[in-house]
Amino acid sequence: MSADDKYEAQNDVTRADVPSGDITSKDYVSSGPVPVQKDDAPVEDPIDEGTADTDAQLERDDREAIDQSNIIKDRTRHAKPVGSYSEGPDEGDLPKAVADGDDGTSNVRKQL
Repeated sequence: MSADDKYEAQNDVTRADVPSGDITSKDYVSSGPVPVQKDDAPVEDPIDEGTADTDAQLERDDREAIDQSNIIKDRTRHAKPVGSYSEGPDEGDLPKAVADGDDGTSNVRKQL
């Protein structure tokens, strides 16, 4: 007998190990502080299939959730512009060490 067969002989469930009893028992049903109902009892379905359109519900939720009185109409909140916008220096304006990749921040360019 192999080790696998020995293991299975020791650990497999046999008919003697299987519990017996009435599988249709409803003893679990109660009406105590936490009522437990039968498996075959009808369950209320709170969703009305006639009006259960998720896109419409999401739009309705968005309208209800967004407080229109709290939305700022102006983009800058009346801030006055200071100076002008600058994108920074062009590559030609960079120091030679930076443009050549010799400043120590990256050596990817040298490896290529």
